[in-house]
Amino acid sequence: MKIQIKLTLLLVTLLGACTKKENQNQISVLFTEEASEMALDGRLLLMLSTNNDNEPRFQINARLHTQLIFGVDVEGMNPGEEIVFDDAVLGFPYESLSDIPAGEYYVQALLHTYETFNLATGHTVKLPMDNGEGQQWNRSPGNLYSEPFKINIDENGIRNVRVAMEKVIPPISEPKDTEWIKHVKIKSEKLSEFWGRDMYLGAHILLPKGFEEHQEAHYPLMIFHGHFPDDFGGFRTTPPDPNLEPEYSARFDVEGYNIIQQQEAYDFYKRWNEPDFPRFLIIEIQHPTPYYDDSYAVNSANQGPYGDAITHELIPYIEKEFRGIGEGWSRFLYGGSTGGWEALAVQVKYPEEYNGCFAACPDPIDFRAYCLTNIYEDKNAYYYDSEHKPLEVPAHRDYLGHVQTTAREYNQLELVLGTKSRSGQQWDIWEATYSPQGKDGYPERIWDKTTGEINPKVAEYWKENYDLRYILERDWDKLGEKLKGKIHIYCGDMDNYYLNNAVYLMEDFLENTTDPYYDGEVLYGDRAEHCWNGDPELPNHISRFRYNSMYVPKIMKRISESAPKNADLTSWRYK
Repeated sequence: MKIQIKLTLLLVTLLGACTKKENQNQISVLFTEEASEMALDGRLLLMLSTNNDNEPRFQINARLHTQLIFGVDVEGMNPGEEIVFDDAVLGFPYESLSDIPAGEYYVQALLHTYETFNLATGHTVKLPMDNGEGQQWNRSPGNLYSEPFKINIDENGIRNVRVAMEKVIPPISEPKDTEWIKHVKIKSEKLSEFWGRDMYLGAHILLPKGFEEHQEAHYPLMIFHGHFPDDFGGFRTTPPDPNLEPEYSARFDVEGYNIIQQQEAYDFYKRWNEPDFPRFLIIEIQHPTPYYDDSYAVNSANQGPYGDAITHELIPYIEKEFRGIGEGWSRFLYGGSTGGWEALAVQVKYPEEYNGCFAACPDPIDFRAYCLTNIYEDKNAYYYDSEHKPLEVPAHRDYLGHVQTTAREYNQLELVLGTKSRSGQQWDIWEATYSPQGKDGYPERIWDKTTGEINPKVAEYWKENYDLRYILERDWDKLGEKLKGKIHIYCGDMDNYYLNNAVYLMEDFLENTTDPYYDGEVLYGDRAEHCWNGDPELPNHISRFRYNSMYVPKIMKRISESAPKNADLTSWRYK
């Protein structure tokens, strides 16, 4: 009887397997000669959406309302060649096409094209080159895509669906110079040597009032770090458009947020022109890499010497062209989130080249609190340590603590968007910046992207090279005097990405163990979410527009206390 039962179960299993194979879902994707006559490398993405509110490519994220995406690598894909997506292809948030519920969907495909780089390290890698958009896969010029169309998925799955990519995303126009805002782009010799091709750095420069009239003036420099800027942001010479249709911001629960944004930009223009406002140069840097929309502004095994290129090539060029003072005491760093980490990291890595950093809501500055993971002690980044109760580690919350996604989910989406740290997303750029280069030329994984198992050897490399709290503590005997009075950190105590946890650890070191005392400040916003930048009076959705002016009083105080004898403190203080 037992043998008969086992044989019956085996037969049922085999029949089920055959049925599943027979009913396997399949969608074929190709591109036409109208889109490209060349064979292409890249990441081929298939997307489905239950609504037609926007194209599926613009509805993919790690949040609750994301739509569906699946991805495969392609090499030498030819026009007319069909690539089949079946149940084995990884997707997000459903892992397989077989998991998709029955219903009507809009389907779209996109090829995120890769370029071949012959690196100075001797490796050859294939990566997406930025094409002026700031490494956004869904709108990068040169990427191929299809128009969405409706399909029906029933209980029998997906059959006879063929998606043809016939369109190419067009180039993006360069911003034009105005009376106030100038744009520069230079070839970086340091980066070009590393990448084996010409590589460029750019910047948008806001000129002070009276720049042309006061040729004798030389100016301090404020460097705003952050994500890729397509132009100088938050500066507008006219009042808000009276015909602008108000738009609601779900993030801040504010009606007419687009009008507020224009009003803040115009208010800054008026402050910039006030008689007593100090005359500065302010720059926003463009330094996208083949891994992300910016380089994190430090030297990196995988991205090359971006720290040196920005500090020793781009900034001196700007100061020469636009009459900057050109000395360390006259340069200041500020920014939020990615820009917050960059501001602090650049100050730490180049302590005498800059005279102060204002780091708001910085990305993890102590890897014992790499969001909610301690990469040195935890074994797994996706699940809490438990023998019987698997509980996922959260990755995003609101100010009341409601969780919207987990670390595993974020990383699964990234793995769908690109293997080998090529997703162009947050966890992958941390890896591309902090990790050693692997034998294949790509970044070594800090953890297995599928299981979350942490690699302690890679974690140790991160610690020695990019854990800012550890580096400060390790090297304070050399850095302390050079950084005294220069470190300012601000973070909401309900940061959406739990970034305040690392700030607490940094504050503990700075306030309680530094000798000489660091003589800066660390401040927290009560129940403030991501992007809180140190203003205790205004709500987050307003203060985030005031970076360019809110740190000026602190900068002026720092200049008065630290400028060397005979420094130029007057030529730029005209009315």
